[in-house]
Amino acid sequence: MSHSHNSDAMVMGTSECQMEMLWNWRIVDSCFLSGSWHVKNNAMFAASCIGAALLVVTLEFLRRVSTEWDAYLLRTFQRQLRIQQAALAETPLSNCCDGPSSTLGTQYATFRATSLQQLARAIIHGVTLGVAYLLMLIVMSFNGWIFISIILGAILGKFLCDWMVVRIPFEAVFRQEKDMRRSSVDAAGPTGCCS
Repeated sequence: MSHSHNSDAMVMGTSECQMEMLWNWRIVDSCFLSGSWHVKNNAMFAASCIGAALLVVTLEFLRRVSTEWDAYLLRTFQRQLRIQQAALAETPLSNCCDGPSSTLGTQYATFRATSLQQLARAIIHGVTLGVAYLLMLIVMSFNGWIFISIILGAILGKFLCDWMVVRIPFEAVFRQEKDMRRSSVDAAGPTGCCS
């Protein structure tokens, strides 16, 4: 009885992992990452698709956590800087000048994360990178259904975890509008036809 290795798996009743290196739409007997992730029925494949999509949502969540952590560190530094500036403004100056900024020019405050804060940033980055590489390996199974699940997970993750919110002070908006109107009048001349 001479059968090829791939046909033996189905004929003899024992199924084997089928890892494809070409685009495929295989559901049953597909494998992802290792032989232990062997899909044996439709329910397992549906769970794999949902899991892949949720893994992308997790990736988007981790990206958001990283952004929020950095923003939190920056807000904390700015709060401390404002407290120090207020304390400095309350102390009387001992010399004749208006203040340190008039004699020193532009001054900058430099923020450097503490070791613990930087460790947290590095851990978040490492976990995010690990999840991204895991997703890359999963999509390299070249399974169309898994690929679609990952795309849908990216859409859901972006929708849930990366909602765009921008804070713009009203003064900046009105000042920018006023400057834009003035520059357009300057460019076109006072009558609007020629300069």
